[in-house]
Amino acid sequence: MLTPEFIILLINAIIVGLGYLLIYPKVAGSDINKILVNDVIATCCALIIAGSVYWGSDITFNAIITTLDWFWFSLISYAAIEIPMMLWYFNKHNVQWR
Repeated sequence: MLTPEFIILLINAIIVGLGYLLIYPKVAGSDINKILVNDVIATCCALIIAGSVYWGSDITFNAIITTLDWFWFSLISYAAIEIPMMLWYFNKHNVQWR
């Protein structure tokens, strides 16, 4: 059986992968504002999906150095997965901060 941590990590990895590999190149290109808007939507989707599964549960998530509830585990793990993908995407598509 899959652990709750693995399920959230899988949800986050799928959303980040779809965003940076399929959606952002077609919708946002190298426009930082479009990337940011789409990323907020993707982050909200990840939190909504995790929340729909774990809201109200007493399940704690092992985050190596501490235990967290579903919201913080999902948000922190999403950021940990997203940052390397974001840096790769920005370099590949020559995204410039204004």
